[in-house]
Amino acid sequence: MKKILILAYDFPPYVSVGGLRPYNWFKYLREFGIEPIVITRQWDNKYGNHLDYVAPGVSVEQIIEKVENGTIIRTPYNPNLSNRILLKYGENRFRLLRKIISGYYEFAQFIFPIGPKSEIFIAAQNYLRENKVDAIIASGDPFILFSYASQLSDWYGIPWIADYRDPWSQNFSTKKGVIQRKWDLLFEQKTVRSASKIITVDELFKLKIGQLFPDKEILILPNGFDPNLMIEANKIEQKSKILSFSFVGTIYKWHPVKSLMKGFQKFKEENPTKPFELKLYGINNSEEIKNLLEEEFHGLIENVQIIRKLPNDDLLKELSKNNVLILFNYYQFTGTKIYDYLGLKRKIILCFTKDDEALILKDSFYFKTLETDIQPQIEILKETNSGIIVKDSEHLMEVLNDLWKEFESTGKIACHSVGVENYSRKIQVEKLAEIVKSL
Repeated sequence: MKKILILAYDFPPYVSVGGLRPYNWFKYLREFGIEPIVITRQWDNKYGNHLDYVAPGVSVEQIIEKVENGTIIRTPYNPNLSNRILLKYGENRFRLLRKIISGYYEFAQFIFPIGPKSEIFIAAQNYLRENKVDAIIASGDPFILFSYASQLSDWYGIPWIADYRDPWSQNFSTKKGVIQRKWDLLFEQKTVRSASKIITVDELFKLKIGQLFPDKEILILPNGFDPNLMIEANKIEQKSKILSFSFVGTIYKWHPVKSLMKGFQKFKEENPTKPFELKLYGINNSEEIKNLLEEEFHGLIENVQIIRKLPNDDLLKELSKNNVLILFNYYQFTGTKIYDYLGLKRKIILCFTKDDEALILKDSFYFKTLETDIQPQIEILKETNSGIIVKDSEHLMEVLNDLWKEFESTGKIACHSVGVENYSRKIQVEKLAEIVKSL
């Protein structure tokens, strides 16, 4: 059986979308003839929020877990001075000092094996001194893992795969200065040139990365949903007494939240006796949403619930109780939320395609991407017959009325989706196994 060394920073028990991708490699690769060895950092999950990302690990020693699926090596995590100051004094103090220190490590880590992430490199090096593997895969970001994989590949003669969950120097969503972008570009071109394969999550990222590496084959392996987790979630019945809508995850500045609320508020004003609820799971700006409800949509306060971040398996079971899943339009890229929505087999409503507020927000805050007409979310919804593509808040009002009529008549909202199994993570892992075997 071939072996693959997986360098992954985000990994359970840390709850993140980025951690689910390598976790599912670990979970399913052995079924397809590949033994995975994951090297990650320790996560204590002490705070239950973004501070866990910079908090110390649970031990000063490596923790090695050997299980049926493979091996996990959890390295110690020692916060740098910037992170220790943050943890001790909070986010509002010593900002400039923390920024300077963090900046130093962001630049210097590509030259010297320093900083909190270097423990992953040291552990990988120690493992390879004693053990043989057939391939290395690094999942970024953080993209320093690409540098580690490239060096290990060179030293030990092992082919490596670069897995882009997001672009690196071309990242749309991060505000980087000119110097950092040039620095990232320098090391990206130097590092990824040595990769045997490049994989990424959707067509837009493939196009962007292809600009830097036109001679490299770039393969798309979508994130997908975990079919095993869906087994239990799919057994759960929808609510039948109150029409329940849900949204999960990050709300970005270009998301037309107000247009969404306008549609729901108008529906409530015209149908005051029809019970419904809108649940927001694990959102990033709960205080902002609470203020919005109090100031502009006071009539929806009793209908909207904000629920803390949940472990993925618990979240999926909660979502299964709801009747309809809300998806904001990500335009040119796919995002990750759509895949779990597909696996849950609940009706999806995508908001919006031609809403005035949404288009203004897009012009102001959406990422500067390529000039392309691709709309992957819409293509997936049409391909799988899994949802409704909503034009604007007025159209949303019509959709809500139609959904209520169906709910009142049947006690549920039907979803007649087809072919969603093609977006199973297990199928994507099988494709990854074939890539590894081809090296």
